Amino acid sequence: MSTPEQTPPPSHTPDRARVFVVSGPTAVGKGTVCARLRERHPEVFVSVSVTTRDPRPGEVDGVHYHFVSDEQFDELIDNDGLLEWALVHRRARYGTPRQPVEDAVARGQVVILEIDLQGARQVRHSYPQARHIFLAPPNWDELVRRLVGRGTETAEQQAERLETAKRELEAIKEFDEVVTNGEIEETVDRLVELTGL
Repeated sequence: MSTPEQTPPPSHTPDRARVFVVSGPTAVGKGTVCARLRERHPEVFVSVSVTTRDPRPGEVDGVHYHFVSDEQFDELIDNDGLLEWALVHRRARYGTPRQPVEDAVARGQVVILEIDLQGARQVRHSYPQARHIFLAPPNWDELVRRLVGRGTETAEQQAERLETAKRELEAIKEFDEVVTNGEIEETVDRLVELTGL
């Protein structure tokens, strides 16, 4: 007869909470990949970040991000309402609302946190059960092409983001898994495999 220490935990206990951090350098396609994953698996909970930056063309509040004022962001920090938060590119703050993530974990859902490197590092400490997946570009030239092709930043902002991307790529060894984002369907197939969907 097994002792309590030898008995394996049920598949959806808090110890086996299926929370996955998807991070990587700017313009690698984190948002596109996570959106496609959710299209294929609507049961996945993809956390919607809050941000103090202005919406880009086509972005919808509550879908792509929750767009908030600096005062609202401060209130979330003061009330421990964020699982992580960071100042990105010295321009705007981004954060992951805590309550929706905890609610999804309690329901036994697979949870995806699509966040930048600073946020991923915070989650490693604040939620150590999470698995960390680094989304990498096929090569540097392709990352540059994607960033410039977005057309959402000035030349100065692009240069700044590329400098940030170089530092972010150096953090690849901090992650549990690395997925190269070349062809989107293959990338999503790999995420499905890693998350056990």
